[in-house]
Amino acid sequence: MGMSVTISVATEQDAEQIFKLQYLCFQSEAALYGNYRIDPLVQTLDSVRQEVTADCVFVARLGEEVVGSVRGRITEDGAAAIGRLCVHPRLQGHGIGARLLRAAETALAEQRGATRFRLHTGHRSEGNLRLYRRVGYQAVGRSRGADGVEMIVLEKDAGTYAATA
Repeated sequence: MGMSVTISVATEQDAEQIFKLQYLCFQSEAALYGNYRIDPLVQTLDSVRQEVTADCVFVARLGEEVVGSVRGRITEDGAAAIGRLCVHPRLQGHGIGARLLRAAETALAEQRGATRFRLHTGHRSEGNLRLYRRVGYQAVGRSRGADGVEMIVLEKDAGTYAATA
């Protein structure tokens, strides 16, 4: 019998697995843009540890293995910035990303008072855009990351978080 993927709050002990998973998962994004200096690939383990401690971070686990993660934090304008959503390549397409988003949205709204959710993804990242649109996000603008990649900014009201997953 196979194991089920569970979603839970990340702990400090998860930081190294999150760091390694992020590096693995964002290789395909880097290849898509021909840019291996994108933010998720140059982030340090220490800064991942800091985020796990300070931010709202969830992981997907298959047994003891971290196979997905997402982070969120409240910004000055009351919105929740959600980022670094990743799922191990061998488990993509099974709804884990949507479940992680739902967990982060719920916690950010109920525990931290988020009024809106905001995230961004590269303009060529069609799979990401499909997921975000499917769970209720709408494009509200564009920006350019520090790494030079053109990003699409997406948002949705916090009141609509229950519709995801």
